[in-house]
Amino acid sequence: MKAIWDELKFGERTFFPVVRKLDEMKEVVFDKRFLATANVDMVLYYMFRDVSKDEEDEKRIKEKGLRYDVTIIPPNKLGSEFVKTAGHYHPFQPDSDVTYPEIYEVLEGEAHYLLQRREEGRDTERITDVVVVKAKEGDKVIIAPNYGHVTINPSEATLKMANWVARAFSSIYEPVKRKEGAAYFELTNGKFIKNENYEYASNIRFLKPSDTWIKETGLSKEAEMYELLREPGELEFLTNPTLLFG
Repeated sequence: MKAIWDELKFGERTFFPVVRKLDEMKEVVFDKRFLATANVDMVLYYMFRDVSKDEEDEKRIKEKGLRYDVTIIPPNKLGSEFVKTAGHYHPFQPDSDVTYPEIYEVLEGEAHYLLQRREEGRDTERITDVVVVKAKEGDKVIIAPNYGHVTINPSEATLKMANWVARAFSSIYEPVKRKEGAAYFELTNGKFIKNENYEYASNIRFLKPSDTWIKETGLSKEAEMYELLREPGELEFLTNPTLLFG
């Protein structure tokens, strides 16, 4: 039997996903009672990486040092928690103390992006800022440098989203996995519960998508994010963060 999203048609091309199953995310799920009886082969979401409409776009994307991905998260519940991504941090730009940013667009459905800023000391790890951005179809959200993040599907509809990121980018999952999740879990009753495995985590700030540096890029809700590929310099901040973040 075929998976619901076993392929993605995009322009002239067809792409196949990397599938994220519950077995790969057991450590970051809040509801341990649910885990005790859940099917570890449950598919949680689909990641289509390095997507382009045709060979010409593929070449242009590579020349810019970028990657365009599409992620699909069907509606689901992990016991008392909404379905979510595993959560990750971003690597540092070479010879810099700034990590690569990322930009998302909600193509269909609704997303809650939970962002957290991590500061490591000699004996502790502090989450000094936690932000939740609630986004709907057409919204763009920028993940600023030095923030990790988790994407949550809080609805009964499929969430389909796309992202632009530097091609040199490789997600860092271990710190979130080690803490058994992000700094907060979003439960199906709408509440956010602190993850007690963190020594310190600030209270949540709730932001609009337009508050996440979107105004500085000139992006609008109506503009299709993929087409920024054809605009000189519009996506350069992804490979050179200082252009936008100073």
